[in-house]
Amino acid sequence: MEKKKLGLLTKICYGVGNLGYGSMGQTVNSFIMFFATSVMGLPGALVGATIAVTSLWDGLSDPIIGYFSDRTKNKFFGRRLLHMLIASFLLAICNILLWTCPIEKGSIWAIVWLMGFLLLQETFNTFFATPYSALCIDIAPDYNDQTKMQSFKSIFYILGMITPSILMYIFMPSASIGVQTQFNKDGYIGIAIVNSILVIVCGLISVFGTRKRVISMPNYDKSAVEEENRAGEKKGFWKIIGGYIETLKKKEFRTVMLGYSVSLIASIFITSVGMHLFTFCYHFSSAQISIIMICLFGGAILSQLIWVNMVKKYDKKQTLIFALCLLLVGIALTSVTFLFRTYTTSDTMFFFVLPCVFICGLGSGALYSLPHSMYADVVTMEQFKTKENNAGRFTGYYTFTYNFTNSITLLVIGVLLDLIKFDSSQPLQAMSVQTGLGKVVFFGSAIAISVAILIFSTYKIKRSDILKVQIKEIESKEKEENKLKNKVKNSQKIIEEKSKIK
Repeated sequence: MEKKKLGLLTKICYGVGNLGYGSMGQTVNSFIMFFATSVMGLPGALVGATIAVTSLWDGLSDPIIGYFSDRTKNKFFGRRLLHMLIASFLLAICNILLWTCPIEKGSIWAIVWLMGFLLLQETFNTFFATPYSALCIDIAPDYNDQTKMQSFKSIFYILGMITPSILMYIFMPSASIGVQTQFNKDGYIGIAIVNSILVIVCGLISVFGTRKRVISMPNYDKSAVEEENRAGEKKGFWKIIGGYIETLKKKEFRTVMLGYSVSLIASIFITSVGMHLFTFCYHFSSAQISIIMICLFGGAILSQLIWVNMVKKYDKKQTLIFALCLLLVGIALTSVTFLFRTYTTSDTMFFFVLPCVFICGLGSGALYSLPHSMYADVVTMEQFKTKENNAGRFTGYYTFTYNFTNSITLLVIGVLLDLIKFDSSQPLQAMSVQTGLGKVVFFGSAIAISVAILIFSTYKIKRSDILKVQIKEIESKEKEENKLKNKVKNSQKIIEEKSKIK
């Protein structure tokens, strides 16, 4: 059976969904810790614990939503799209409310507000992100198509990650040390409104732009979905919890899940403490920080073409490890600028930081596509063995693992901010605090990347393994088609013989 070609328009429409989601997620990841500690004046440990709890809930809800997504049956939207559509609108509303906390800083109600709306936002994030990620596996099971789809997805996601930096430049162009917090708060609300609009628009494009492909795919089989539903009812929800344990026991699943989760720890250190580092150690303005973030994510976008071409020659594991080593080099070079930051002005140091950050962007670009593509390959091979489409559930396990890691890391970061005696009320931090911020960012991210390299080095699946599976699948379908043709021929012969007898 010949597979329907995956068109450019479908790839773009699918990728666009990650633009709004990525922008909103990056805004929370980059600014919420700084906003809560420096603008609202809340203790770092308390904020870290709050964010950790909501991130943990995000991870716990992923397998559940993935389970229901696998068993959804809808003639118009298929398995995934209805979840994404509803989540886009709810996520947009919740996001605006998150940043419009009416409570004065330092109040216990600020923490209640923060936790409540972060929990809601993480819930709706899951309703969008888990079906969205599983959708990529559904519509692009081919090895090369999967890499291309992940690249499109990554490019739009990185564009989304750049967007908050651009919005920061627009809404807070002159924000720097000592600027009134109320001005900053208004800027965050403006960014939130734009993000919410983006989530709705991009969500609609992704849902309706891929719907035709979803319905036309062979794996959209109503009878098969009903059969999976009956099996799920018999087995119950133990399949969600017990299935996660079973998934971790499988080496290739475990390698990608843990490798990606550990590598993201570096990203958490950079994004969560990066605002503190650049504001209180380098003394950069909001405009300069925006340009640095644009440079970082711009490097990640430009690197996508490099990593796609390298995958064709060296396969995914080798390409990813090389990219992570490049990221380590970028972190090391940036740490050198940190050591010499007091010997020159912040404006001069800004131009030394830019190329170092760009190198970090080139290396980190692989993290936005290759681990997801590798995991999709593992899921594809598993689905060939079991003959079941559980992409949503496996995606849920994947996101649960790194969200659980995120929650622990954020809690640790919050505690570390208190341990180094970071004081949000002080526009200028003591040198010991600045040194502590540098150690948290550079040592934390470097150690995480080094461990991730060791984990990913054990990954075994190659292009040839996926191609063998695809060939077997095609041969199996051809056999089924031949059997069906033979049955039709035999039926025709019987009919002809009966007509001759009459």
